[in-house]
Amino acid sequence: MGLRMASGKLRQSFRIYEWLDSHKISVTSIAESIAITPSMVSHTIRGRKNNRRVLKKLVDLGCPQEFLSLPIDLEKQVAA
Repeated sequence: MGLRMASGKLRQSFRIYEWLDSHKISVTSIAESIAITPSMVSHTIRGRKNNRRVLKKLVDLGCPQEFLSLPIDLEKQVAA
């Protein structure tokens, strides 16, 4: 099948929030930069959602991918 089912369940949300805090990046600023709600960003960080725009933005900002537990299709895009 090739898709990692429920990849968000393995997301290390505490580490992501720590990383965001250490880089002075807010959930609201991420939401505003990609024109979605802060709650969608939070749900994605906590693994309840798998919003690819949020995950891509976190990767672009430099968040370590091992914290994110990216879906396989997004991992391939990031690697390319």
